[in-house]
Amino acid sequence: MNHADWSKVPTLAGSHVRLEPLQMAHIDGLRGALGDGTLSELWYAQVPTAKTMTAYVQAALQAQAEGKVLPFAVLNAADEVVGTTRYYGLDAEVPKLSIGYTWYGKTAQRTGINTEAKLMLLTHAFERLQCLSVVFETSSFNLASRAAIARLGAKQDGVLRNHKRHPDGTPRDTVIFSIIDTEWQDVKCQLQHRLDAHA
Repeated sequence: MNHADWSKVPTLAGSHVRLEPLQMAHIDGLRGALGDGTLSELWYAQVPTAKTMTAYVQAALQAQAEGKVLPFAVLNAADEVVGTTRYYGLDAEVPKLSIGYTWYGKTAQRTGINTEAKLMLLTHAFERLQCLSVVFETSSFNLASRAAIARLGAKQDGVLRNHKRHPDGTPRDTVIFSIIDTEWQDVKCQLQHRLDAHA
């Protein structure tokens, strides 16, 4: 295992999407992606508003500098910024990590973008970083996110009650899902099959 890989954001490219290291230069594109939907109005989701986008990106880059996260900008096949995602909960000693802080503009939803992005993120995690497990977390109220995570092939491990707070300050029950290394090849085949269906 190369520990340097745990401090560098890789660029991951596919047919529908490219994931590249998040930068301040992506802020306008992220604001544009927000503009085609109402994601930031969801009280249970951690999606920034146009006004808080600069602080959101700055905080992600600061967390990256502290070795806590590896954040990505998500671009579609036309090189338009359509959202963001990140690795967090990095633990190179196990090794394991979490995937989250993911949101996409409306035009990117229900396309091959999320499927391919997750396939590339998981492939990098399991095959390059040699992870034993990859974790996904979401609010118990976020039914769409819970369904999307389950469709990836992740298994629900449990619910952490009053685990943290929603953006509006209310207590959040966090639903925990994971994929482990022995499940990865089956999950990979399933995701590839779903991606082929978008082609």
